[in-house]
Amino acid sequence: MFSKLNSAALLALGLTAQASQIFSNTGTTSGWDSTNKEHSGTVQQVTNVAYEGSTALKMTQIYDSSYTGRYHSEVVKNNVYKRGDTGFYGFAFRLQDDWQFSPAQSYNIAQFIADFGDTGCDDFMPSSMVWLVGDQLYTRVKQGSICAQKTKTFSNLATVSAGEWHKVEIQATWASDGTGQYKLWLDGNKVLDERDLATTIDDDRAFQFRVGIYANGWHDDGGMKGTQGTRQIWYDEIAAGTTFADADPDQW
Repeated sequence: MFSKLNSAALLALGLTAQASQIFSNTGTTSGWDSTNKEHSGTVQQVTNVAYEGSTALKMTQIYDSSYTGRYHSEVVKNNVYKRGDTGFYGFAFRLQDDWQFSPAQSYNIAQFIADFGDTGCDDFMPSSMVWLVGDQLYTRVKQGSICAQKTKTFSNLATVSAGEWHKVEIQATWASDGTGQYKLWLDGNKVLDERDLATTIDDDRAFQFRVGIYANGWHDDGGMKGTQGTRQIWYDEIAAGTTFADADPDQW
């Protein structure tokens, strides 16, 4: 986005030097660097539900009491930010009509993540994440170093409804020295505006951007809370760029 993308990197992304949007996806399974599906999870391109246009991504995860692994159903875009970059990121999402809002369990809907397996201190580590606890939207930033991580969480930012589309935009200045910014909008309303803070750890490797359901509470809490063992979320109009309009599902 990004402030540090050079012309070679832009050409690798199929963009011109004047472009400000570094990627976009209209709810299709094509155009991603990879797909992360674990256990019984699925990622499908569908045409019966969409925010705009004719397609959307339908992410499903199914709880299994005999399974001890994680529950990701995500699409992945590589090399979306490095420390020192500034960018905007956006997507539209829709929870299934009968989504059960469990106030005691977390369901992640988007994340920035990188592989730190070479450090001996972690493997894949998310920096910022966006998730639900009950009907409340949460997000976070990760600070410090990979071997001494600190998490700053922003709780109860806004209320999310089932069975209707919501849109999220994030603005981030990725810094580890206290000069960063981190802002989030839900449905056009700014619900978070944090400045002069560390927004990422002190490492220069590239982070991925992933959208999809990650039922992290099922793994982290050692089981499912509530009674809804099949969870579905639709995604559409996913993008990143140098301006708010580049990432806003209603503007690009």
